[in-house]
Amino acid sequence: MSKTRTFLFPAAPSPLLSSTLILAARIAIGLPFLSHGVAKWAAFESLAMEFPDPLGVGSTISLLLVIFAEVVCSIGFILGAAYRLCLLPMIFTMAMAFFVIHADDTFAGRELPLIYLLVFIIMYIAGPGYFSLDTAMRRIYGLPTK
Repeated sequence: MSKTRTFLFPAAPSPLLSSTLILAARIAIGLPFLSHGVAKWAAFESLAMEFPDPLGVGSTISLLLVIFAEVVCSIGFILGAAYRLCLLPMIFTMAMAFFVIHADDTFAGRELPLIYLLVFIIMYIAGPGYFSLDTAMRRIYGLPTK
């Protein structure tokens, strides 16, 4: 009976375990997101003229903003550097993709932006964890880490 109870009601997770899982999630989610941006960057010339422009700033500028979110910000996300600041463009990009760019698509066509959006919001709330450059910088400057 006690094994069942322990399985159903485990002890609170340790901060080390939680931070390890957050690091794993940053890598597992960040690398595929980064690959989307690298692919857009590689195809910049062909995409620049036809890229969606939901903000009215021009296709080229919209593409540059998406590449910034998907490349630069995802690197910061993976490393945990300026973590929450990096997540804001990533969240905005996926919100625009889900609610505006793919609004008329079937749910299957909108599913990936929605998954990224929800994960990024959850990761924003969770924070970067102990294994991040933000936490290392807080330790270097003598700021409390929690």
